Amino acid sequence: MRHGDKINNLGRKSAHRQATLANMACSLIEHKRIFTTVAKAKALRVYVEPLLTKSKDDTTHSRRTVFAYLKSKSAVSTLFKDISPKIAERKGGYTRIIKTGFRPGDAADTAMIELVDFNELYSGSSKTTSAESKKKTTRRGRAKKAEAKSDAAPETKSEE
Repeated sequence: MRHGDKINNLGRKSAHRQATLANMACSLIEHKRIFTTVAKAKALRVYVEPLLTKSKDDTTHSRRTVFAYLKSKSAVSTLFKDISPKIAERKGGYTRIIKTGFRPGDAADTAMIELVDFNELYSGSSKTTSAESKKKTTRRGRAKKAEAKSDAAPETKSEE
C-alpha cells in the first residue's frame, strides 16, 4: 500500500527520475513548451515551479541553487534573463498543462506543458492582434464603393 506516498516515481529509480526531470525542465525553459505524457507533465510542474519562483530574485545564491537542479548553464541564463522578468508580477501558476490525446504507439495519455506568459494566444499582448485591430478592412463593403466610383466616372464622361 502507498499510504502517504505522494511522489510519482515514473517507473524509475531516483537518480534516473531526477535526471529525467532536470532534462525536461531545461527543455521547457529553452523551448517554452514541450509535449510529454500527462504523468511526466504533472511531475515536471511540481519540479519546475519552485525554480521559477526562485528565479525572481537574481542573486548568486539563487542562481547556484537553480543550477544545482538544472545542471545547464544555458538554461539557467535563459531562465534569469528572459523568463524571470516576464513572471515577476505573477504570484504562482507559471505552467499550463493541456491534454493532447493519446500517443499512437502505446496509447499513453499525452499532454503539452507550457509556460503561461509565453503563449501569444492566451495573452492579450500579441503583435498580430494590434496590427489587425488597426487595419479593419472589409472586402465586401470597400470593393462595392470602389466599383461604384469607377463605374460612375466613365458613364458621366460618355454621356457628355
